[in-house]
Amino acid sequence: MVKKPAARPATRTAPAKAEAPAPSKVVAKRAAGKVAVAVAARPQAPAPKSKFKVVPHETDSATGRPILPEGYKPGPDEEYMSALQLEYFRQRLLQWRADLVEESKQTIENLKEEVRDVGDEAERATRETENSLELRTRDRYRKLISKIDSTLKRVDSGDYGYCLDTGEEIGLERLEARLTAERTIDAQERWEHLQKQMGD
Repeated sequence: MVKKPAARPATRTAPAKAEAPAPSKVVAKRAAGKVAVAVAARPQAPAPKSKFKVVPHETDSATGRPILPEGYKPGPDEEYMSALQLEYFRQRLLQWRADLVEESKQTIENLKEEVRDVGDEAERATRETENSLELRTRDRYRKLISKIDSTLKRVDSGDYGYCLDTGEEIGLERLEARLTAERTIDAQERWEHLQKQMGD
């Protein structure tokens, strides 16, 4: 007679484990005989402070442009070509342009007066030479005004202060000396050398 295997006792369900408490800031884990410690929430480091000096200034509500503080001059410790620096160079360019336009008008007035007052031949020859110089000066002013206008467009587009060829900073000192500079000194020398080669 074959014995029937004894009936297995019904499996008991394990009692429900109590929920684990919320993890603390530091959670310890045991793995392969070693204890690994994981930091749950690290405090965030404060944002690094800007290395540039901030010059306090007001903004013109009509134009949205900064109002230059009295006696302001751009410094190397400020952010390069910040809104304040761009406004400084814009105003210098506009003033230079206004001066050239005024001088050009004066030149025209001088030429008109000299046409009316005609003297002898020697005096007329002297005046023609002077007029020729005046006209050359006026032509130079006209070209300069055109250059200033294109530079002002670069200020508005945000390209002012950066080299056309390399994209590098032209530098405050160079811009102070030559407001319409479009290239760094090295790039300008290369460009002039290339222009000479093309002219030969």
